[in-house]
Amino acid sequence: MTAPTTTITSLEAADLKAHLANGEQPIIIDVRTPAEFESMHIRGAYNVPLSMLAEHTSEFASRFEDGVVLVCQSGIRAEEARERLASAGLETASVLAGGTAAFADAGGDVVRGKRRWAMDRQVRMVAGSLVLAGFVGSRVVSRPVGYLSAAVGAGLTWSALSDSCAMASALSKMPWNQASVTPTLASTVQDIPVATGNVTLP
Repeated sequence: MTAPTTTITSLEAADLKAHLANGEQPIIIDVRTPAEFESMHIRGAYNVPLSMLAEHTSEFASRFEDGVVLVCQSGIRAEEARERLASAGLETASVLAGGTAAFADAGGDVVRGKRRWAMDRQVRMVAGSLVLAGFVGSRVVSRPVGYLSAAVGAGLTWSALSDSCAMASALSKMPWNQASVTPTLASTVQDIPVATGNVTLP
């Protein structure tokens, strides 16, 4: 059986702003963590964390029949989300180029809350610090400390091969990454309207 063809486009922040200004109402799905979403999000966006979307792809794909815009911090998670939705039969999807920050820079209407580092930035900080600590430790403390750098490198390699990130998963459980409200499947599905087909995104 042939997999369905999915039309996927990259939508510029200025173009999304113009569509919203014209009264169009695309379903905007922010796949970042609840804490990242709480820090800043496009007004009217719905938070569907990538982990939730991955578990219930078919349920969400059935609600995103037309005009859905996928958003994250850098585009990596939005890209993964669109691939998962494509496998569930979604025919049209747009990924916002540059994410929420680009939309804000373009003068788009965003809701701001408590400032937090994006998850990918936190991962880079922790991984880089561990590699540096391993290198310095191998020179100053004991050579076997250098295996810490090797372990981090192996972890990052596995993360790429498996398309998962144990470090991000662990960091998401830290106190500073907890949002005041965590979306559930029931509340999220109930809040997101079924697409009406009146959106003319490219």
